[in-house]
Amino acid sequence: MLQWEKLGKLFDPRDHKDHPWMREFAQSPSTLVFDDIIRVYFCSRPAPDEKGEYKSYIAFIDLDRKNPSRVLRICDKPALDLGGFGTFDEFGTNPVSVIRHENHIRAYYAGWTRCESVRFNAAIGVAISNNNGESFERIGEGPVLSYTPYEPYLLGSPRIRRFNDTWYLWYAGGKRWIKTASRTEPIIKIRVATSSDGLNWRRDGADLIEDRLDEDECQAGADVIARAGRFHMFYSYRKSQNYKGKDGGYRIGYAVSDDLVKWKRNDELAGLGVSADGWDSEMANYGHVFSLDGETYMIYQGNEMGRTGIGLARLQNCPDWFKP
Repeated sequence: MLQWEKLGKLFDPRDHKDHPWMREFAQSPSTLVFDDIIRVYFCSRPAPDEKGEYKSYIAFIDLDRKNPSRVLRICDKPALDLGGFGTFDEFGTNPVSVIRHENHIRAYYAGWTRCESVRFNAAIGVAISNNNGESFERIGEGPVLSYTPYEPYLLGSPRIRRFNDTWYLWYAGGKRWIKTASRTEPIIKIRVATSSDGLNWRRDGADLIEDRLDEDECQAGADVIARAGRFHMFYSYRKSQNYKGKDGGYRIGYAVSDDLVKWKRNDELAGLGVSADGWDSEMANYGHVFSLDGETYMIYQGNEMGRTGIGLARLQNCPDWFKP
């Protein structure tokens, strides 16, 4: 089992009143390491409109590389504007995952739009930065990964990686929608698409992680790293209903694979759960693992799907099966 030392909450937009477009929520953190800083991208929201509807924007903070718990800077505007009228990302860009490629940085994000019968639909878009990730421009008005005759529901929660010159995009694919007493809910499962260029994708729509809670278990946020000759996935899972609190809320799970195709689930090894009290006492989820100067860190979001902010944890042990 991995053992993580929680270093505390890093950032909560509610503590900073001078960014009205970033009023609350810090969701789906993703990092880029520079010479002096660690840039953490996440998704945040302004206040809801008169109908109670939210929008979501991509933001970032810069951390001190020598002291990753110290915030040096908060961006002063969204890193990517919302899409235009009628586009797939008109109402939100959330979640987000970033990666370097050649002389630019790519952001893979879920754009979502509002619907009539269900609450929303989502697809995955790509935006590119040529200024070290200060801002991004989408490659086009449409998504690079969207629903098809074989995947007819939403696609979201992208996590991007490259292994052996192949691009891998893990995403949450909609299995179906269900109706609860109060609203509709999507059932989402972790799937993967592969590509030679990161733009044109192949996928088979197969669910990668077996269910443990029940057949309506929701899974998302699959973050994969290569260590000790194997591939290690940290992901989030929750119940499909009554998941806003501690009992049914997101937890971080773990799975391992030898070939990036077949995965063996063993959540007990993940090692990072909820705290006894405080900002992550009900949820610890959407973990992103990265290496820095000989240490391994996980950055993750907390209670209420990240409404309470994001925090940092440092790996305290490194068993043979997880050595770099």
